[in-house]
Amino acid sequence: MTTLKIGPHLVGAGERPFVVAEMSGNHNGDLDRALAIVDAVAASGAHALKLQTYRPDTITIDVDTPAFRISGGHELWAGQNLYQLYERAHTPYEWHGPIFARARERGLTVFSSPFDASAVQLLEGLDVPAYKIASSELVDLPLIRLVAATGKPLVISTGMATLAEIDAAVRTARAAGAGGIVLLACTAAYPAPPADSNLRRIPVLAEAFGVPVGLSDHTPGIGVPVASVALGACFIEKHITLDRADGGVDSDFSLNPAELAALVVETERAHAALGGTAVGPTPAEQEGLRFRRSLYVVADVRAGDEVTTTNVRSIRPAGGLSPVEIDRVLGRRFTTNVARGTPLSWNLI
Repeated sequence: MTTLKIGPHLVGAGERPFVVAEMSGNHNGDLDRALAIVDAVAASGAHALKLQTYRPDTITIDVDTPAFRISGGHELWAGQNLYQLYERAHTPYEWHGPIFARARERGLTVFSSPFDASAVQLLEGLDVPAYKIASSELVDLPLIRLVAATGKPLVISTGMATLAEIDAAVRTARAAGAGGIVLLACTAAYPAPPADSNLRRIPVLAEAFGVPVGLSDHTPGIGVPVASVALGACFIEKHITLDRADGGVDSDFSLNPAELAALVVETERAHAALGGTAVGPTPAEQEGLRFRRSLYVVADVRAGDEVTTTNVRSIRPAGGLSPVEIDRVLGRRFTTNVARGTPLSWNLI
């Protein structure tokens, strides 16, 4: 399994989870709020900030026919016109410089999802260390070819994609010179039901393509991404907002800063908990071994007294004969005086 670097961070099997906070449109059209989000991500302990780099007219066109509207049953954006939605959600190109600078000042790795050549040109000028291909763009092989030609690592979300479509994207990226590939299991629904996460596909993707696999998650809370670590996810992406109550295009399925901090802590705990496959006492259990049950003399006895259930019992701590020996010792005689609290041994009976 390949390990690659995004900025200073190693991403791959065996590495601690790489936690990425996606700002998306949760800046609510306010650069100061965008910069405050950067500060909150840095304070959370997350490793990276991700943006989306597009203008409304680089991702769609201004047409208001049914094909260009979100379906009426959508939980968040029902009936909205695509162009108007992207107008509200996009991060202006001129904001990228200040956002990148703030992120780097705060020690964050920062990269983005480009949606056309103008976005790639902008991001190359900002020296991004990696690129993300969004789920809907996985089928845009010319875009993948363009991005991969930079030689930077590509993180590819696989929401909605078949294995054949993923294979085409990976082959295209490799052939064009991508500096490594990470695939993200993803359910491209906003918000996404946890039951649709299908985390068991994570090791399937890893085995099929021989690349690190992570999770781009749109479910509520942190339970799903924490669980994904047990299935091998080494890259976790979640949307971030300062406060869901403030609204924002993606706020309903975004984490607040405290939740993002908890995600960092709990995914690292989940990763540490994977451990190895050995069965037996661990170093942390050595003290506990001292307090396993064993046979002890529980009443003062004199030489010649019979061993009974009144004067010998299975108790904590260890040190005496194994509890399984109780039937072999009952009815025997003590060979010497023994004080209460003495571990029972064969030389005493």
